Amino acid sequence: MSYVLEIKNVTKKFGDFTAVESVSFNVEDGGFFSILGGSGCGKTTLLRMISGFEDVTEGELLIRGESMEGIPPERRPVNIVFQNLALFPMMNVKKNVAFGLQRQKVPKDEVNIRVTEMLERVGLVGFEKKNVNDLSGGQQQRVAIARSLVLRPSILLLDEPLGALDRKLREHMKIELKVLQKEIGTTFIYITHDQSEALVMSDRVAVMNEGRFEQIDTPKNLYKNPATSFVAGFVGESNEFDVVSYSDGELTTKHGCKLAKPDLDFQPKKLFIRPEAFILDSPEDLADVDLVQTKVKTILFDGSNTKISVVIKESNDEVLISLPQNVRFEDLQEGDDLQVGIHFDDLKCYRN
Repeated sequence: MSYVLEIKNVTKKFGDFTAVESVSFNVEDGGFFSILGGSGCGKTTLLRMISGFEDVTEGELLIRGESMEGIPPERRPVNIVFQNLALFPMMNVKKNVAFGLQRQKVPKDEVNIRVTEMLERVGLVGFEKKNVNDLSGGQQQRVAIARSLVLRPSILLLDEPLGALDRKLREHMKIELKVLQKEIGTTFIYITHDQSEALVMSDRVAVMNEGRFEQIDTPKNLYKNPATSFVAGFVGESNEFDVVSYSDGELTTKHGCKLAKPDLDFQPKKLFIRPEAFILDSPEDLADVDLVQTKVKTILFDGSNTKISVVIKESNDEVLISLPQNVRFEDLQEGDDLQVGIHFDDLKCYRN
């Protein structure tokens, strides 16, 4: 298997503070790899080490099998797209894209050929003479990517590039970036705090917390099978419970809710249930399902989805449930009694 990037036990310290601690991962050539985490978790520091703007304190960083120790940023086969895009407002689209090639003293004829080819690939043919300030946010995003990719880097690093866009444009650009990466084939390493961006676009995602990776996996496995309680709570919506006891295959939550969970080989302290995991359609007919009596507290309608907040009758636990498409919003009222089911496999339990 061909890896364009190999990170081996990399640590970054600033004095007594450890920003990144013993991180290891590989990125396949042509892949879309995202690093997902909250503010201050170390993801931008990790990106800066890959790009050469920060030195590695311990460990090894290789690009295409070559150690990057002592290699300055301008000599590394990587390029970066930042959140603010850093386009030159006094230049038109063509000049922005050509800027890096001209600094490298690439012959003028080759500059023109490579810029034209890149503008075709990002869908900006005909925009060559437009000032970047006259472009939409999405078009500016594509100019920034074209300016980076025209230099033919082995890796394109993207540091929260959609963060400054409005919600509608951000949703559109998620799809555009995914399609563009597949068409161009350049390896993307994407830094974000937005789980939706990471899950929608990536082949693989690393969830980062306090300088360490909690889990590296496909988006589907991250969501379906979170390895730690942090991942379960950070990726997607979840109902979280404190577990006070586990005996004879039964969990008891802090507020007294009892749920069957056979065959656990450890004493859990945390329990997570996805809102969509609850079964509303004849749950009593299904095997391996807990039946829970609830009362509807609030109905939350946002257009494409309906969620309900319910209180479990035998406890004070309040949970959020996503309604299946075949359950109509009008069929439920606040205060209604509602029996729901939860399959044993959908109870995700953790030691801490």
